[in-house]
Formats: sequence, C-alpha cells, structure tokens
Amino acid sequence: MAGRIRQADVDEVKARVNIADVIGERVALKPAGVGSMKGLCPFHDERSPSFNVRPQVGYYHCFGCGESGDVYSFLRAMDHVSFTEAVERMAARVGYTLHYEDGGAAPETSGRSRLYAANAAAAEFFRAQLMTPEAETGRRFLGDRGFDAGAAAHFGVGYAPKGWSHLLDHLSAQKFTRDELLQAGLVSQGQRGVYDRFRGRLVWPIRDITGQVIGFGARKLYDDDQGPKYLNTPETPLYKKTQVLYGLDLAKRDISRSHRVVVVEGYTDVMACHLAGVTTAIASCGTAFGSDHITVLRRVMGDDSASGEVVFTFDPDAAGQKAALRAFADEKRFAAQTYVAVAPEGLDPCDLRLQRGDGAVRSLMETKAPMFEFVIDQRLKDFNLSSVEGRAGALNAAAPIVADIRDPALRPGYVRVLARRLGLDIPEVQSAVERAARGADRAEKRDAQRSAEPTPVAVSVTMASLPHTRDVALERGAMMAFLQYGHRIDPDLFLRALQTPFGHPALEAVRASLASTDLSQPGWAVTAVEAVREPFRSLAAELLTAEFPARTEEGAVASANDLARGLLVRELQREKDELLRGIQRVPAESEEGRRLRLRLRELDADRQRLVAT
Repeated sequence: MAGRIRQADVDEVKARVNIADVIGERVALKPAGVGSMKGLCPFHDERSPSFNVRPQVGYYHCFGCGESGDVYSFLRAMDHVSFTEAVERMAARVGYTLHYEDGGAAPETSGRSRLYAANAAAAEFFRAQLMTPEAETGRRFLGDRGFDAGAAAHFGVGYAPKGWSHLLDHLSAQKFTRDELLQAGLVSQGQRGVYDRFRGRLVWPIRDITGQVIGFGARKLYDDDQGPKYLNTPETPLYKKTQVLYGLDLAKRDISRSHRVVVVEGYTDVMACHLAGVTTAIASCGTAFGSDHITVLRRVMGDDSASGEVVFTFDPDAAGQKAALRAFADEKRFAAQTYVAVAPEGLDPCDLRLQRGDGAVRSLMETKAPMFEFVIDQRLKDFNLSSVEGRAGALNAAAPIVADIRDPALRPGYVRVLARRLGLDIPEVQSAVERAARGADRAEKRDAQRSAEPTPVAVSVTMASLPHTRDVALERGAMMAFLQYGHRIDPDLFLRALQTPFGHPALEAVRASLASTDLSQPGWAVTAVEAVREPFRSLAAELLTAEFPARTEEGAVASANDLARGLLVRELQREKDELLRGIQRVPAESEEGRRLRLRLRELDADRQRLVAT
C-alpha cells in the first residue's frame, strides 16, 4: 500500500493548479479588484457575493460564513474526498506524477475515487454496447427523436444489454469489487445475489459539474420490462438527486457567461435544446426541480442581480402545471427574472425540434412569459370570470401572487395585468394586493418570532469589526499589502516593516505570525494565515483575500511599498516623540543629552530617506 504523498509533490501540485479555474467550475467568479475574484459562496446560501478567491496565493475566503482554505480544502469540502484523493485529483489535472514516501508512485485504490472510476468504466461499457446488434431498438429510439450517432456520442448515450450480469462481469474483470459496484449504484442486491441495475435500456450518463460521471438515467425500451419508464441511479456517496442537474457540465460555461439558464424536463429535451443552439438547457434527474437545484444554479449563474434569466419549460397538462406552481414556490430564491415557455400544441422541446426544426426551439425561448403572469393565469382559470362571485374569488386567489413580487418597480404593472384579466378597476385590485401584502408580512413576523433563537456571541475578529482609527487603518492596509504583495515590496523595506509591532492586538497577532514564517518557502502567505491563533484566523484570511484598493497591479505594488514606508515613518515618529520628552529631562550639555540629539538627527535622516524613496 502506498505511503504518504511526498510533501514537495503536494506543494508543487498546488503551485501548478489555478485555484480560480477549479472553483470556477462550480461558482461563477467575477473580477473583484486587482488580483481578486468574487462569487456566490458554495458553502452557504446568499443573495450577494461575499466569497473571495485570490488565485495568486491559491486561497479563498467567504466574508459571510468564514469558510476559507486552499484548493485541497475546497475539494475536500465540496466533494467529501480525503486529502490524498484531493491531491491525486489535482495531480491528474495538471499531469504531474506523484511520489509516495515508500518510494513509488501508486494509483488510487480506495474511497470515492474508486466510485468515480467505476462509473467512468460503466459509461464506456454502455457507450460501446450502443453499437451492438442488440441495441438496434435503442438506436431506433434515438433516431425517431431526431438524434444521430454524433448526437449520441456528444452526450455519451449508451445501451445496457439485456441479461443479469453483463456490466457486473465486465467491471469485475477490471478488478472492481461487488461492494464498490453496489456502493456506486451500478448493481443491485436481490435474494439470488447481485445483478445489473440497468438492463435492456437506453442509458444517459449523469455527470457532476466537473464532468465526472456520478450516475445514470435509463429509459425503458421493451414492453416486457416491468420497471418504471425511467430508472435512475439510487442515492450514493456521489449521486444526490436533489443536487444533480443533467447537462450542467455542458451548459455551465454558457450559463456563467450569459447569466441565463433554461430548465427543461428530460434528457432528450436537454439534447434537443443543445443541438438547436440553446446551450444553457439543463434538467433535474429523477426528482422535481427544487431548492437545492436552485442553490447550485445560482452559483454557476453568478445570480446576484435581476439582469439574469431563468426560463422554465413545462408541459401544458396537469402535471406540467403542477410543476410550474412548485417552481414558483421557490422563485423568490432567484435574483434573476423567471419566465415560463410553453410550446404550441403541448409539444416538449424534443418533439418541437423533431416536428418544426431547430429554429422553433430557439423561438420558444424568445416567446417566454414572465413566471408571475403564467402563475396568475393558472390561478384564474379555476374561476368563472363572467360572474361577480367568480371575479371576487379570482381576485382573492391572485392578489397574493402580485403582492409577492419583490421588485417594487414591477408590482404596479402586474396590478394592471390582473385588473385587465378580471375586468376590474385598478384601485380595487391595488387594494386587494395591499391587503395580501400586509397579511404576508404579519405571517412572516409570526414565523420569525417562533423560530427565533438566541444569537450566539461572535468571538471571531473580522475586518468589519476593527476600530475606525488612523492607526488601525494603516495597520490593516499594511497587513493586506504584506500578505497579498509582500513578494513585490522592496525586500529590505518589507523585512524591516514586518518587524514593526502593531498597536491593535488582532492585527498584531497576524503580523507576528507572518514575521515568524519562513518567507523563502512557496505559499508563505497561506502558511502564515493558517498559523494565526484564534480568534484572529478569520481576520487573517480576510486580509489575504480582500479586494486591494488599487486599479492596476503596478498601482497595488506601489501602494504596498508606500504602506510599508508609512509604518516605518510612524514608528520613527513615535521614537522621536519619546526622545523629545527625554531631552527635556536631562541637561542639554550632558552626555545623555548629546546622545539623544544625535539619535534625533539619525531619525530625521532616516525619515527623509524613506519619504524620498
């Protein structure tokens, strides 16, 4: 069994990996000042971005929840892998051969890495099986829906052969154990033993946001199959259906760039949309679109303003309408504007493409209706609007929807829309909406009171909690400069300034940690931050990742040097003030008096040199 990975390799891999690229596969990151990036935190739900990444030092920190770390800690937290697996994954990413302390390089042999490997091998097996004679029914199914061999290959569609152990035998020959295959959800356990979970079905690989296969969705092809129409991988350490979105690995780049996403209902709908040019389409897998899916999407979108768009496509039948109302219940979690697109004649995107072409699919997304308008219409259809009683009931049913619109600029427009739908005067509808809003506010206050718990006293020191004084501002700015740009500060100036004691105890703790760190070692800034004692470590992480107040890299370097000089000038002034007080206490012509005056001249000369630099 392999020993520990050599520390030099751990450091080298981390130095070669761009942490922003790794995090950017899951979180939409935007520039946030010189050398810093920002996005919605992947560790907690938030409306505006407080998650900062500093690629140059390979570190992240959330100013909201306090989570921080390097690329290895990010992978461990997000994917629940061991430290060794995190290093191995990043080494494979950059093509670096690891060495272990027992002298040899070793493959991954346990844990989640084995489950990923098993799923990848299964995907290859299914893909190869699609080309066999038995899979003719599956190929015909795809062809009848407008998908050729190229489309199947692009999405990795495969075929699970009939029989009980084809996949089991194939993966067993590749040294995967039955326990591993059971844990991966690729086989099932019955009274007669272990057998293939997917048999005689068309199979879609389901990938996580990084493109790794974590499960499968399988469509029934034969009448004698007694199983459900669609069968998915069960819950596994890798596959959590409430958090997985089919097609997100392919769509994430365009979603992040356009801040737009299209939510469809099935695998073939995703394929049809992408092939038609709607490359931001995704779908939930084996479960209804819910709040966890929204959390994932918001991070990928960079959903921090109303400029984004989320378009839902629903069938016009009862099930589709129910899905729309369920999505509307979570709509407020998006900052983006939400819409509904319903194809003519009840066609889903796959059938629409098949019958009317790619252009019809693209047009469907452009003829979308705002989610609020769609839901209002759904509420109104249950009432007879030709009667007074029906209009009154419809108003009471729809007013809370308009009251729930969070954008005050939009609400008056929907009051007018509802008034037109009902044939009522605008003041009457406005009054009903205001009553509904007051009722909702009272309900929220009651819920808040019931769920209120004593707030624990925060013990961690943060940048926001520092006093607003000139000295603290200088020390805070200097520590940001030291951690972020210490390598660009004049070496003699940096080392001298770093030895200057700080007045604020929290900033002094960070300075002392940095001063005791070996600055010749790679990653010294991160090492210093992680060595800061509590409750000051979070402050250190903020100082390392906060937006530096400069417009350009060179401007930041100049400012960092100025801050270092500012610390030294302050220290010189403090010593000068002390000397002036001392001179008043001794005779002017005494030896002590002459020594103090000589030191004063030295201080003035030193100050002039610093200021002139």
